[in-house]
Amino acid sequence: MTPSDPFLRRLARVSPTTAFAIALALLLAGLFLPGVVGALLLAVLAVALGTLTFTTWPVQSPITRTVRLVLLSLLIVAVVSKAV
Repeated sequence: MTPSDPFLRRLARVSPTTAFAIALALLLAGLFLPGVVGALLLAVLAVALGTLTFTTWPVQSPITRTVRLVLLSLLIVAVVSKAV
């Protein structure tokens, strides 16, 4: 993806507070809703986090990369445990 990519331009305009609130709402709803519905919400959050990690990988420090991979892994474990 190039810096002129429309997706990255839209992503750069999102308020960090708004992004945090949406991610928190998805996480809490996914954790508290039962079964497949909760797993789907957590999966949506995992895909969004995976996309963000992939698109920003070249400009992140090694510690940030590690933290994002750990959080993504924990989220995927939560998705699988909710779905089972």
